[in-house]
Formats: sequence, structure tokens, C-alpha cells
Amino acid sequence: MDNAAALAQIRALAARVEALVERSQRLSDENRSLRHQQEQLIGERAQLLTKNEQARSRVEAMIVRLKSLEQHT
Repeated sequence: MDNAAALAQIRALAARVEALVERSQRLSDENRSLRHQQEQLIGERAQLLTKNEQARSRVEAMIVRLKSLEQHT
């Protein structure tokens, strides 16, 4: 193998390494973004579960009141 061929291989390898570094950075950024989005969704889910529980409690209370009114008539 002559010097020109070896140099070409080194340049090709360097280009591949650079592409891998860039891809790794993009994946790291995407991972960070997805983790942030996941945290937001977990928080939103917790809020929705709380609201759902509150609504269920109110509906159950209304049912009890309606049954009480029904018994008094």
C-alpha cells in the first residue's frame, strides 16, 4: 500500500469518525428532548388523574344527594 492510498483510508476513516460524532450528538440532543417531553407528559398525566378523581368524587356526592332527596319525597 502506497502513501496516497493510506492517506485516503485515513481521511475516509476520519470522515466516518466525524459523522459518528455528529450522529452521537444529534441522538444525545434528541434523547434530552424526549426525556424532557416525557417529564412533561408524566406531570400532565398526574394532573389529569387528580382532576378525574375530583370529578368522580363530585359525581358520587351528587348521586348520594339525589338518593337522599329521592328518599325524602
